[in-house]
Amino acid sequence: MEANNLADFPRPVHHRIPNFKGASHAASRLPGLQEFKTAKTIKVNPDAPQKTARFLTLEARKTLLVPTPRLRTGLFNKIVPPPGATKEILRICATSQGVKDYSTPVGLDAKVQVDLVVVGSVAVSEKGWRIGKGEGFADMEYAMMVSMGAIRENTPVVTVVHDCQVVDIAEELLDDHDLTVDYILTPTRTIKTGCKRPKPQGIIWHKISYEMLERIPILKNLRYRERQAGKDVILKDEHPDFPNARKPEDSDENAKTGNTKLQTESTSAQVGHCHVGNDSLSTKSETHGALTTVYIGNIPPGTRVSELKSALREFHASPMRLSWQGTQCRAFLDYTDKTTAESVVSSLKGLSLRGQTLRVEMAKNQRNKGQVEINGQRNK
Repeated sequence: MEANNLADFPRPVHHRIPNFKGASHAASRLPGLQEFKTAKTIKVNPDAPQKTARFLTLEARKTLLVPTPRLRTGLFNKIVPPPGATKEILRICATSQGVKDYSTPVGLDAKVQVDLVVVGSVAVSEKGWRIGKGEGFADMEYAMMVSMGAIRENTPVVTVVHDCQVVDIAEELLDDHDLTVDYILTPTRTIKTGCKRPKPQGIIWHKISYEMLERIPILKNLRYRERQAGKDVILKDEHPDFPNARKPEDSDENAKTGNTKLQTESTSAQVGHCHVGNDSLSTKSETHGALTTVYIGNIPPGTRVSELKSALREFHASPMRLSWQGTQCRAFLDYTDKTTAESVVSSLKGLSLRGQTLRVEMAKNQRNKGQVEINGQRNK
């Protein structure tokens, strides 16, 4: 594509889903598909060659979901254009900046039904076999949608590519986690692949590494849920065939990144409050510097502190101290530094207990002699 000047901004197109001249024309074939006409909610990847597909989805007044880049901060963003948005505004909403400015997050608890999926490709065959840029995010997004019940077995998948990207692909290059496509849109053709190869049926955990789990916080959340549901979530690094495999029961200890494990509960004199952690921490905090506090709210009534502790260990988010205020449906987590606390907030986004999504955020004002302020209210 570079050699023949078929590539478009951003260049060079190596190591990315390549943008190409004619991408807009190729995407303009999308509204001609019956599957697009009947779809109410469409997921479109954030890559540059799919920008027109995102615009056409918004123009048709359909719900547009865009994955967060590299799944760093969650799963999807739902694009919400301002009331009475013109075509010009809709085009802005379809850009990466528009996704930031006009979107709301959609987590694993959202009851969404995706009717059509649009993905980018590096190469694709007329049989519907697809190759991405090699990092597996499109495959992962699809598998996550399966796990959260957002798509059905027959939900169609479309890719938008240049004609030169339609090539023969050897079947041995494909694995059971690879996503296939049902339609290929190019500047000159609409190809119905008739692909019979099964699409991913969910996350294949034994192909997920600890390193990937750390890079994709929402993956930790999904693994926690599936483990609670009794599913096999043994990771690649834990598999017996993997060199130096870890034992699943040791994973928390081995995968720790410096967070101190939760200690025994100790109940304070104040009814309904307890501090979990080092009892002498409050006297040592001045020596170690100011702690950084994370607020957890919307905890379901009746939840036990042990349930929260278990979830925190699962996400390698154990704090220096946990201040439990179960009667007020909240808790405060103390960490030694801001970087660790921010990482915990990212990891726990969308976490639910007893079917209720928790509110997880940095405490507004950090602890000062045992006090924390949340939304203007001081709690002692």
